[in-house]
Amino acid sequence: MNKGLAYALCAYTIWGFSPVFWKGLSSVPSLNVLGHRALWTFVMLVVVHLARNSWRDVIAAMSSPRTVALEVVAAALLGTNWLTWVWAMNTDRVLEGSLGYFINPLVSVFLGVVFLGESLRRVQWVAIGLAAMGVVWLTVDIGSLPWVSLVLGFTFGFYGLLKKKIDSPPLVSTAMEVLVMILPALVFLAVRTTDGVGAVGPSNPAMVAMLIASGVVTGIPLLLFAGAARRIPLSLIGIIQYLAPTLNFLLGVVVYGELFDRGRLVGFALIWTAVAVFAIDGWGSAHKSWYRRSSHLGAAPG
Repeated sequence: MNKGLAYALCAYTIWGFSPVFWKGLSSVPSLNVLGHRALWTFVMLVVVHLARNSWRDVIAAMSSPRTVALEVVAAALLGTNWLTWVWAMNTDRVLEGSLGYFINPLVSVFLGVVFLGESLRRVQWVAIGLAAMGVVWLTVDIGSLPWVSLVLGFTFGFYGLLKKKIDSPPLVSTAMEVLVMILPALVFLAVRTTDGVGAVGPSNPAMVAMLIASGVVTGIPLLLFAGAARRIPLSLIGIIQYLAPTLNFLLGVVVYGELFDRGRLVGFALIWTAVAVFAIDGWGSAHKSWYRRSSHLGAAPG
């Protein structure tokens, strides 16, 4: 198997099964989990950059005020996304969480139109329209906006939009974002400890180990994704990315028994149709582009 493909499959499989890990921390307040997640992800990235002798790249990137400003906003978006995800997992909203990442690619395309002046093909507009109909249907059926899904989809969508503006390698950029988070995280955890609440809660070695492991659970798929992005086309990553929310969804329904009645089925079906239309169109467009390049170069297709 192509190494890049293996990296991508591993990354999205870890993200897909991540609700199992985060639900194991349900006894710890979500803000505390976020603080530890930022802390131990930072520790892991420090080790990685020291091993690669690339910490100087992070320092060099921080010399640009524009880059630092963008990374501060990116860190706020990423922190909000992480907190919402952890809270959703620990309050039995795995299905809403999965929906957020089903609609995320469509949100990203829409943001590209609004903020980058990108143009969409008619089929892509159809996909966005179907997704919007699904969100409206779920709002009516549930009686309130599926805000967890929207927060996850839009925070990661805006995060991706900022990434287009930041001219730094993924590992450097991610290290800067976690570096922005680390001081508030340490202050928060220190305050919780001095208040007598505790940064973990009741003394529990297993829980402490899981909080430390949150850095690995966060950092490993990021490293795998960075490796995959360098080795395989983004069009292929665009298809593989649906593995994670699909696994999230199956966990929510099959393992955790979350409510999935006929009303939710209709809403999800509209969004799944939108995703299928979008993915097939994107794959077809990428294939045509490759075919034209191959023909131009005199290469035989297939």
